[in-house]
Amino acid sequence: MANLIKATRLKIQSASPQVYWREIIAVVILLLAIVFFRSERKELLAIVPQIKQANGTWLAAAFIISIACVLLQSGMYVKTFAAVHLRLKWSHAVSLFLKRNLISVFLPAGGVSALAYFPSQLRKQGFNRLQVHQASALYAFTGLLTVFLVGLPVVLYTMFGINGLGSAWLGLLTLLIIIILLTGIAITVKQKKGPYRWIEQRFPSFSARMHEMLSADVKRSGVVNATYLSIGVEGCGILHIYLAMLALGLPVSFSASAAAYIIAVLMMVISPFLRGLGAVELFMAFILQKFGYTAPQALSITILYRIFEFWLPLAGGLVAFSWKGRKLFARMAPVVLVFMLGIINILSAITPPVHERMRLLREYLPLSSIHASNMLVLFTGLALLVTSAFLLKGLRNAWIMAIGLAFFSLVGHLTKALDYEEASLAAFTMLLLLATRSQYRIQSSRQRIKAGLKTAAISVAAVMLFGFISFYFIDKKHFGVDFTWQQSLLHTLKMFLLMQDTTLRPLTRFGNEFVWVIRVTGFVTWGFLLYSLIRPGLQKHAEPENARERVNNLLAQFGNSAVDYFKYYKDKLYFFSDLHEGFIAYRIARGFAIVLEEPVSAPENKYSILREFDQHCKKMGLHTAFYRVNESSIPWFTRLRKSRMMIGQEAILDVTRFSIEGRDKKSLRNGLNSLQKKGFTVHIEKAPHETNILQELKQVSDDWLQSFNKEEAIFSQGMFDKSELEKQDIILLKDPEGKIKAFLNIIPDYAEDECTYDLIRKTADAPPAAMDALIIKLIEYARTQNKAYINLGMVPMTGITQPENMAERVVKLAALKIKRFQHYQGLREFKEKYASFWENKYLVYDHDFDLLQLPLALNAVMKTN
Repeated sequence: MANLIKATRLKIQSASPQVYWREIIAVVILLLAIVFFRSERKELLAIVPQIKQANGTWLAAAFIISIACVLLQSGMYVKTFAAVHLRLKWSHAVSLFLKRNLISVFLPAGGVSALAYFPSQLRKQGFNRLQVHQASALYAFTGLLTVFLVGLPVVLYTMFGINGLGSAWLGLLTLLIIIILLTGIAITVKQKKGPYRWIEQRFPSFSARMHEMLSADVKRSGVVNATYLSIGVEGCGILHIYLAMLALGLPVSFSASAAAYIIAVLMMVISPFLRGLGAVELFMAFILQKFGYTAPQALSITILYRIFEFWLPLAGGLVAFSWKGRKLFARMAPVVLVFMLGIINILSAITPPVHERMRLLREYLPLSSIHASNMLVLFTGLALLVTSAFLLKGLRNAWIMAIGLAFFSLVGHLTKALDYEEASLAAFTMLLLLATRSQYRIQSSRQRIKAGLKTAAISVAAVMLFGFISFYFIDKKHFGVDFTWQQSLLHTLKMFLLMQDTTLRPLTRFGNEFVWVIRVTGFVTWGFLLYSLIRPGLQKHAEPENARERVNNLLAQFGNSAVDYFKYYKDKLYFFSDLHEGFIAYRIARGFAIVLEEPVSAPENKYSILREFDQHCKKMGLHTAFYRVNESSIPWFTRLRKSRMMIGQEAILDVTRFSIEGRDKKSLRNGLNSLQKKGFTVHIEKAPHETNILQELKQVSDDWLQSFNKEEAIFSQGMFDKSELEKQDIILLKDPEGKIKAFLNIIPDYAEDECTYDLIRKTADAPPAAMDALIIKLIEYARTQNKAYINLGMVPMTGITQPENMAERVVKLAALKIKRFQHYQGLREFKEKYASFWENKYLVYDHDFDLLQLPLALNAVMKTN
């Protein structure tokens, strides 16, 4: 029974709302605010016209003060970072403040907890997380200190000068207690006094973190300057309320402004959630009413103050967070707008116009022109839908076509039915396309455009000839007219140009069908012409006859990578520089030229070759991406304004320092000893190899592929190829009967003092230590060849400890959470036993938008067929 009672009590405790006390208090405050404002709904309705009539000059002044306040807050970060010997750029400080301010709204005790946010801008500058947190703590402390310094005289005045505000000292007392506690804790920890020793004995890890946090060598000048700036922030807050009074044309009171501001800040400081949302408005309105303002006046002042002090910085935080995605927005927005404009054009053409506008339009334009505009809008709508698909690919011709179609839409909507709303959208689309013109640089194939234009011209001539002859010889009964050659030509031209022909009235079913045949053929011809102008066309890749010989010579001269061997592999295409001795190995898939690593050339020529290759791919209508780029090579790509994403790490083993001795290698020794006791042997088979060995290796490889559900992959690695393996030294693991159970092939490594391997495969019944035995034998081989290092290959999706962008965050999350990627962690653990250090590898690409398509392109280039 006692156990049951205890269990019940634990369940009740675990379900206790005390865990969520901050959220509950915040909700209660919000409910109180809602009840208050609901009861004052008449007053709220009364303030709307008052706010609408606010003086624009004073509102502009308040906006400027908001900017000044953000700059002062950012300056506080600059000075507090300087206090712990960190140099923070002012632009980065502005971004840091805006982002933390936004985050603070959505975190419990947000004003404090948001200070833990450590953005990538600071990580890229090499700032230590501890120093950043120390600077942030100083920022918070100076903010609290100045609220107390400014608030003390204000609260004293309100206590003794205004009836009903005698309890205002409670908030200030709470703030003073917090400041004294923080100061006392800092002194106690720094001097390691009694309370700290007690904490150190009971909570050693926590005390160590506290001491580390408060061990900073703080420059007093930085803290003093931050305090001055913080006082300026408080002044801006008071000034905001004062300017709100001026803007609304109300009696101004500096003392009322100061009192309302201090109370508002105190509510934000002690508010557990949502930065005092609701509570600030409630208490500010209450304070202002005590100073003689009516309820509508107090609410108007409060709302204006909160717009400039709370909502504008909040909006700035949203902009700061979305600023990283501005390139993606600039790339996608025109496409979406062009597509929407196409839909709107079609809907506008098939729906009846506004009668009043049509009546006005007929006074200036003939009816035939109006009908012609309607058909123009319909066709441009369909053309815009097609163009948006090619615009998505970044084609220059699609951009030109989109500009033209948007212009025709603008004219068509105005002349069709004075649809100025649709015309405005067309004008805005044109402006956005012009603003983002640099995003569309890929040229379509000129040869295919010429061929398409010739075909379209022949089609136009054929359709016109068909219509002309048909009209001229058609029986009079179908239209009631015996057409002359001039009438035949005119009617054919009107229908081909998709114009409304009001003079042509079919009398028979055949006549109607005949009209639709010409219209449809004309529509298809125009569509084909459009497609011919914008369709992507990849130029046929042609390589010189001696390409592979040149590649081999250049690798011997400039090769310096473990994967240079795969640049000679049969799946690659080659780009040879016209300016320097060098080449690039790549494959084409889904509109991308995906390059393996970087150019093979002298280091001083790599940037020039990369730029040359970029221009070559643009002419071919290809995007570029570079796979497995070294961290040391990133500066070349940065100069080309390309983006990067870490995709994994490459394990490097230092042969000179590796040993299987020691406690951490005990399991490895046990596995190797077990193999030896069971009669397994490991030896190196020198090339060339006999057919029976290669056949047995093929059986092991097939077993490995089937048993472990693998597929052959290429591009940055090899596949089982007898012709290649025949020329390579191979390490074999054999069972007591002499059957091969595992193998590893040693491939050429162009990096100095390094060797590497490609395939490492085993049968399903091979012993657990089979792979270890092969690696240990490879280490012995490297020593006999006087090699200092072994490249163990890349482990994808690992090693990303601090993601620098959203793409890396997604990769890290996928590696942890998605089951199909979790086997990489096992591969990492295997190589971790041998790796002396790890080198970061990157995927380099042009634009964030490319990341939506690159995974499929990479998957395609790695397939064997």
